Amino acid sequence: MLISTNKKEWLGNVRNDIFGGLVTSVALIPEVIGFAILSGVNPITALFASVITIIVTSLTGGRPAMVSAAAGSMALVMVTLIKNYGIEYMVAATILTGGLQLFFGYLGIHRLMRFVSKPVMSGFVNALAILIFIAQIQQLMHVSFAAYVMTIFAIAVMYLFPYVTKLIPAALIVIVLMTVGTFTFGWNVQTVGNLGDMSGNIQGLHLPSVPMNFETLRIIFPTALALSLVGLVESLLTLPIVDEMTETIGDSRREVKAQGLANIVTGFFGGPAGCAMIGQAVINVKSGGRKRLSTMAAGIVLLLLLIVFKGVMLQIPTPALIGIMITVAITTFDFDSIKTVRKLSFIEATAMILTIAVVLYTHNLAVGIIVGVLITFLDLKSLQKNN
Repeated sequence: MLISTNKKEWLGNVRNDIFGGLVTSVALIPEVIGFAILSGVNPITALFASVITIIVTSLTGGRPAMVSAAAGSMALVMVTLIKNYGIEYMVAATILTGGLQLFFGYLGIHRLMRFVSKPVMSGFVNALAILIFIAQIQQLMHVSFAAYVMTIFAIAVMYLFPYVTKLIPAALIVIVLMTVGTFTFGWNVQTVGNLGDMSGNIQGLHLPSVPMNFETLRIIFPTALALSLVGLVESLLTLPIVDEMTETIGDSRREVKAQGLANIVTGFFGGPAGCAMIGQAVINVKSGGRKRLSTMAAGIVLLLLLIVFKGVMLQIPTPALIGIMITVAITTFDFDSIKTVRKLSFIEATAMILTIAVVLYTHNLAVGIIVGVLITFLDLKSLQKNN
């Protein structure tokens, strides 16, 4: 696996890629921090891990413009290990996760994605959109009146600003205007700095402080295996979404290996495992990102926010990000699938609906896909059509 040196993959869309990267870097912050706190990882560590993941996958990944970072789906898998054994075992599990993903990449695990039919994919995308929407609404519970006003304003700008000009992403305008307004007028709203303890320093290279024996392997292997599979499922499901949005074809096998390499490097910097983040990938593409430069820009900007402009980052109001994500959720939902469901076979329609239901019930994207695929196997004609 080599670093991409194809100029067309880097320099074919410079201005829009930089804008997309700017927006994406900011959009990553609240989700990464939120799930870092949930799993017991220091937010600064999780953000820096995201920088590493984005940069490594930008250089070596198979799907330009696809955003990978310390995702919530991975954080949920790590909670029990961190609670019972501590951060160092999580670091060891992250490195092993990357190793397993590299192994799976050479085995060609990406080929299994051909069993995911279009109805199941539609169900997956719709469930994801609903989850994103619900998560944003939950953040608007028990907030100030100003927060509601700012969220509505953000949504309005997201929809209306493209009619003024498409040279600058609407999301970037929302973030800049609201950050300046909050800082200048002292509006009573939650900011990134209120999301959790943002103290701590970026870690350097180090080996995990755990015994190098079979007992450690017994402890970390189940978590590492789960992380590797969940991460690959989410990444391989994000890839065709970005393919469709950009009307290009990504290299899924290369992406599997890149995810593994990214997690190995992240682990040696003390960070948690990551994978593709669908919501942020959609934001990147909708903000103009198309090439590797877009995600590289996101990684560099996020690093600058951590090291140089941390004070500015902490002032970003969360209602601005909530408004952006609500818009992303609405535009991600496949409304056409509601119209076409009647044209599907009974098994296909059931697979799509159950995929949505299982994902919403479990909040686990991988479980929903597995259920949908198993239902699809009941309809051999559907499977043959998909292949």
